[in-house]
Amino acid sequence: MTRHGTHAPDEAGARSTPGETGARNLGSDDYALSRVPRDKRLGFGTMLLQWLAQSGSISQFTLGATIGVGMSFGDAFLAFTLGAVVLEVVIFAIGLAGMREGLATPLLTRWVGFGRNGSALVSLVISISLVGWFGVQNTIFGTSVSTLVGGPSWLWCAVAGLAITVLVIFGFRYMAVFAKIVTPLFFAMVAWSVTDALSKHSLTDLIHSPAPGQAIPLSVAATAIAGGYMTGAIVAPEMTRYNRKGSHVFLQSAASMILSEYIVGLTGVLLGHLVGSSEVSRIVLSTSGVFGVLVVLMSTAKINDWNLYGSSLGVVNFFQVVFGKRLHRGAVTIVLGIAGTVLSAVGIMTHFTDFLSVLGVAVPPVGGIIVAEYWVVRRMRGPLDATRAAGTLPAASPTWVPMSLVIWVAAFCVGKFYDGGIPALNSLLTAFVLYSVTGLAGWVRAYGSTTLDDGDATETSSSVPGTATAGAP
Repeated sequence: MTRHGTHAPDEAGARSTPGETGARNLGSDDYALSRVPRDKRLGFGTMLLQWLAQSGSISQFTLGATIGVGMSFGDAFLAFTLGAVVLEVVIFAIGLAGMREGLATPLLTRWVGFGRNGSALVSLVISISLVGWFGVQNTIFGTSVSTLVGGPSWLWCAVAGLAITVLVIFGFRYMAVFAKIVTPLFFAMVAWSVTDALSKHSLTDLIHSPAPGQAIPLSVAATAIAGGYMTGAIVAPEMTRYNRKGSHVFLQSAASMILSEYIVGLTGVLLGHLVGSSEVSRIVLSTSGVFGVLVVLMSTAKINDWNLYGSSLGVVNFFQVVFGKRLHRGAVTIVLGIAGTVLSAVGIMTHFTDFLSVLGVAVPPVGGIIVAEYWVVRRMRGPLDATRAAGTLPAASPTWVPMSLVIWVAAFCVGKFYDGGIPALNSLLTAFVLYSVTGLAGWVRAYGSTTLDDGDATETSSSVPGTATAGAP
């Protein structure tokens, strides 16, 4: 991987120019516009810790406690099971494609369903969503620390946001080191909390105790569990592109789901029954004290670094497509990190949660189209198949795939305006079914072909109906 001051083209996927030299000193580009080479993939243990680091967070504790206040343990167990199964299916289907191709979601969509220009729109939506949630999570972080140790919340927002930005600048490998530190501490704290709390109470009584608060329907709970992480599932290739085997993707993501839902989530349910509250600080402080809160907050930071990381990858792809500019991921991370930190410090980000929730319904159809094209229709992935062994990108990509954009809008409307089921899952399944049917019927067509260049892309054929895309039958 490219390190400080190194200008080798293997990671960047582009030649250095004089104007880019300074940018390349800003950390690791992490193969933002190229495949992750096979010899740069990481081992099972390192990747497992990255996955497990996503399993423990203050938000998951909050979710478990909230469900515990409104549901019996048995019903909560069923809700978490439904959510975990849905998420694992989505993560594995999309993550396996990312592992096979060594590509992150924004770049993958150029050849899987959307074409070059469509991938720019995908990148923009994903980037706004992820950097938005980075700011929201940073606000929660700052407010929680302010409550715990005092001091203005804006100061803690600034400290946390800038620290995470510095970490993400240097890329995946440094994030993996951070995961090795935080993950064992978090789960040690969970074990300590559970042991301390349950040692003074009957586990049987807690499991069979009625919900202490207003009842929550099973459908609502399953929606919260599956829908809350659906965007993360769609961008799973950001992580799985560093995996070496498909079996590793399944085992690691499944382990993450088990720990997230059955350890952290159900622990939150039990503690919610115990103290009759969904307040995370109250739950943790009542069991493991200040140390527990600090570890939970560190784990939140570990999840939040992925929000910033995924957003930076999307912005790099967006600028390369729309403006023909090859930005360095490290420089993009600085801009996004500072922007998200400042907005969270001044309290603006909390006013955008409704907007971000709307984006949360807009992102899942992308996953449905990726899965349908890559695994079912397979009309556009031919160039990826042809270049995979060499570890290079195809020489050209489709320019436009209009039907994909129509399906995306239709699936979003289903997720947004249909009241039944899980909105994020509804939109994803709608996109999958529509794309599969129209694609197999031959109605999904690419228009134009764009040649890839190191710096910017140039059109090699006019974007007119009927123009064949490389690899399309």
